[in-house]
Amino acid sequence: MTIRRSATVIAPTLLVAAVLAACGGSGVGSEAVAGGPCGRGEIFEIAVLAGGGALRCELVEGTSLHSDDPARAARFEWRELPADELETARATGPNVRADGSSTLAPMMTVAAKYFENTSKSVNGGDAVRIAIGISGTGGGFEKFCSGETDLSNASRPIKDEEASQCAANGVEYDELRVALDGLAVVVNNSNDWAKCLTMGELSAIWSPDSTISSWADVRQGFPDEPLRLFGAGTDSGTFDTFSELVGGTAKALRKDVDTSEDDNVTVRGVSETAGGMGYFGLSYAVENADLVHPVEVDSGSGCTEPSEASVQDGSYPLARDLYVYAKHSSVVDNPGARAFLTFLARHSAQIARDALFVPLTDAESAELLRRVVDIGS
Repeated sequence: MTIRRSATVIAPTLLVAAVLAACGGSGVGSEAVAGGPCGRGEIFEIAVLAGGGALRCELVEGTSLHSDDPARAARFEWRELPADELETARATGPNVRADGSSTLAPMMTVAAKYFENTSKSVNGGDAVRIAIGISGTGGGFEKFCSGETDLSNASRPIKDEEASQCAANGVEYDELRVALDGLAVVVNNSNDWAKCLTMGELSAIWSPDSTISSWADVRQGFPDEPLRLFGAGTDSGTFDTFSELVGGTAKALRKDVDTSEDDNVTVRGVSETAGGMGYFGLSYAVENADLVHPVEVDSGSGCTEPSEASVQDGSYPLARDLYVYAKHSSVVDNPGARAFLTFLARHSAQIARDALFVPLTDAESAELLRRVVDIGS
């Protein structure tokens, strides 16, 4: 079987560019009429009406930015905007600084652009801007706990030692669960034997004392193809989570792995190595489906494919929550920071899906909004 390759691997910033396309926030271009069409580049822009009230450009329910079905292809319409959401959009303040998880970066960048479209359309030059950095979950917490950032994006909960550092520096925070992600185990597209692996097999492959060097060592009947492993860097929350889910202990994986803080390096390595195997967030597996193949995982109840449904219902074993840690003082003192978090909470489901993540359930989304509203009250 021929190994499929591509000249480039889509980076998180390019994924976001593809999602947003012409989304620019350069001002309302189409005539704002309730129920009338608006452009993709106007998504979440607000038009304040001369006679009172406001409209917002929104994705039509039942359509998708990612659907290949013409009947479900993305369409946009002007919809009436609730008064409280217009009030939130009018908030101004210092720019908001966020850093942390590379896995969560695409979703947070989409959220930032959507929010900036909203803010620019009503505040003009006083619009709030959101800066999204990518230092990895651990690196993000270092900056957050030293007071350098307002928000810390994380693919795992904060560790005790990180929380202690925040406390030592007087940084109080709120933990907000914003979405879900599955960790996909992927193999080269020429691999037609490892369609499903058990958790025991994954543990045997990735454990610190593993001596498995060929696929023939994984399961009887597998070919004698050299096994080469690729994965996240040791400062990444993805590394910690995969280690804990597969082996039960953080930072306990074999050392002979080609690691990188950039998941795109893992994609490239697996796609160019016939016996390659790697892991990263489900969004990257979807994004690079033409380059690598996700493996089903059996934790004892049968093989389960990584998907939105299996992650959300808990049946897929390699799944995790994603978090934003909000500095209490930033939210209380900066109306712009509170406005951004409120926007994120209100629209978390669409933002997650647009960025190829798994959204919270409706009840969980409502709880997220309640928690944001309660900060400082």
